[in-house]
Amino acid sequence: MDLEQIIYNLVLHGGNARGEAYEALDAAEGGNFDEAERHLEKADEEFYAGHEYQNMLVQGESSETPNFLVIHAQDQLMTALAEKNLIKRMIELYKRIDKLEKKIPG
Repeated sequence: MDLEQIIYNLVLHGGNARGEAYEALDAAEGGNFDEAERHLEKADEEFYAGHEYQNMLVQGESSETPNFLVIHAQDQLMTALAEKNLIKRMIELYKRIDKLEKKIPG
């Protein structure tokens, strides 16, 4: 696979992972925790798909010299991972808030 295709896939899957993570956060904010979990699962799938392309870079499967676009593409994927992990923690907080609100008489 050439370097351009690897870069494209890193950005694609990183962006998809980030998008699914934010969809999960939106669902949790609305109290739909099942939907939030489904989006988090999709975010994980997208991240791991992107990670496969990152492994290609690390293993030197492209004969081309890495450049700034490679660094940017890898940064996109790793930022998506960081945001996804933070969003998972935020969703847990929404769950706790939801549980506490249900205990308060309305």
